[in-house]
Amino acid sequence: MFSCWLSRLCGELSTPTRRTTQLIWSSAARSMVLSSQRIPELSSFVARTNTCGELRSSHLGQEVTLCGWIQFRRQNIFLVLRDFHGLVQVVIPQDESAASVKKILCEAPMESVVQVSGTVISRPPGQKNPKMPTGEIEIKVKTAKLLNSCKKLPFEIKDFMKKTETLRLQYRYLDLRSVQMQYNLRLRSQMVMKMREYLCNLHGFVDVETPTLFKRTPGGAKEFVIPSREPGKFYSLPQSPQQFKQLLMVGGLDRYFQVARCYRDEGSRPDRQPEFTQIDIEMSFVDQTGVQSLIEGLLQYSWPSDKDPLVVPFPSMPFAEALASYGTDKPDTRFGMKIVDISDMFRNTEVGFLQDALSKPQGTVKAICIRKGAKYLKRKDIESIRKFAADHFNEEVLPIFLKTNENCNSPVAKFIMEEQGLGLVKLLETQEEDMVLLTAGEHKKACSLMGKLRLECADLLEARGVVLRDPALFSFLWVVDFPLFLPKEENPQELESAHHPFTAPHPSDIHLLYTEPHKVRSQHYDLVLNGNEIGGGSIRIHNSELQHYVLDTVLKEDVKLLSHLLQALDYGAPPHGGIALGLDRLMCLVTGAPSIRDVIAFPKSFRGHDLMSNAPDSIPPEELKPYHIQVSWPMDAETEKSSSNHPCRSES
Repeated sequence: MFSCWLSRLCGELSTPTRRTTQLIWSSAARSMVLSSQRIPELSSFVARTNTCGELRSSHLGQEVTLCGWIQFRRQNIFLVLRDFHGLVQVVIPQDESAASVKKILCEAPMESVVQVSGTVISRPPGQKNPKMPTGEIEIKVKTAKLLNSCKKLPFEIKDFMKKTETLRLQYRYLDLRSVQMQYNLRLRSQMVMKMREYLCNLHGFVDVETPTLFKRTPGGAKEFVIPSREPGKFYSLPQSPQQFKQLLMVGGLDRYFQVARCYRDEGSRPDRQPEFTQIDIEMSFVDQTGVQSLIEGLLQYSWPSDKDPLVVPFPSMPFAEALASYGTDKPDTRFGMKIVDISDMFRNTEVGFLQDALSKPQGTVKAICIRKGAKYLKRKDIESIRKFAADHFNEEVLPIFLKTNENCNSPVAKFIMEEQGLGLVKLLETQEEDMVLLTAGEHKKACSLMGKLRLECADLLEARGVVLRDPALFSFLWVVDFPLFLPKEENPQELESAHHPFTAPHPSDIHLLYTEPHKVRSQHYDLVLNGNEIGGGSIRIHNSELQHYVLDTVLKEDVKLLSHLLQALDYGAPPHGGIALGLDRLMCLVTGAPSIRDVIAFPKSFRGHDLMSNAPDSIPPEELKPYHIQVSWPMDAETEKSSSNHPCRSES
């Protein structure tokens, strides 16, 4: 099947010559072609013979009927008609015999929907537009029909027009007409189609839909609760099909995938959605290498033809190395500025805060070299960096310059340069205009701080014209060997799953599970792209006794909630593993969109609201009665105090 979104259109038209309007098309014209050779019948079953974007010189003399939106009109002589496939120029008849046609096309407001019929003719010599795919021809109109008139719009349907995101979401059905949104959604559709093709046709996967009404499960993100008609009983919307995909393996399906709708009640979080989409995959009799190879092939096969082809296999990095070198488990490897441990250099230092840090367990001294930092970063930038470290990490960050006169305002920095300056220069490979950021503290905390500052400094440098992260470069990375468990933030003496409670321990570390579980590595792997996690998966626990031990003894979860899964594992569960790719995040990075909301047809705001329909909305009390629930409305302090002497209403 061949599908082509011919070009990113630009709404502005240049000054026309005698016979034509010159349409300025975006220089980033794109064509996306699916592998199959059949050309789709884009005008089948509908009231048109052709699309606006497909007509060429080969169609000269043909009688055609087109339907679309009025994009532009000039001097009541030329009209540009737009549909999903592109643009075409229409010549409005000027003779008196076609007065009714002229009246329709000249009086219809912009963005009105019309149908025109006429003849494909060649544009006059010198009037062709090479930037426009249909720029060699135009339509000499014979008949026209106004299908629907457009009222005054809240904003113009032009990509260069500045529109607030709130306005775009409020009128999403209009925003979808924009060239960028059309491109994003069509590319998304084509990539998903290619993924289905790769998984089902080439590798024998079965597409299975799993329920979205499920039960509350322990661990992971918070789930949405759905009332039922049974008093006190609720469904939950699953945050992923994790249990179902494992049960499908028990059921012998062997290879499952799904374009899965998932839900997380995470509240107001920037660039997150309460409902999102995953490419969910599970396989039996597979190891970590097998899953990674599958995903690399999947992405390589479905990758857009207008991007540089992917090179596989993707590099791999242990979690410990990612944290030590980049301060995060999702490093952006498009640029350097790695974190360097310089603790040994300062073992005998006389600088107080360094001495204090190194005297404690896990105490370290970390540094990053900011290339050209002395040239491009201003005093206010450095103060902002130091304030961020103090406010968010309660740590001190010391900027050090190679030019000693620039350290005069900081006696400590000057002393360090005199004491260990040559060692720093050699270890960090610094140059004259570079700046070094130094901090000291517990290893993980210091790495996390420097990781944040690494990205912050990259933002500051790029804002001043330094190119660090090539937007056309797609840097994939596997991060592996995660810890199986992490200390709970609210109670560090207890453990929680680093990924989810069904993740299998690393084979070399199983013996530690019963003695030192906090040291156990997992068979969990994340796929990172340009500093963003776009996928995560693991090899699963397929032994019921081991799964019971992890849930009950290590995580102290209520195993009754997962009795169905534990029972299933007892009935001949095969070894299995899988992964889920975040489709929204992947498409956001592929298209270069500023937000995942730009690759979703009808997204929620960052507060989780649908600004178009005003969801979520209230429900009358009588409609809640069948679910045996009541709304407890927030009260001000006085009302709450006065009502404290009255019995509370019963709620279930």
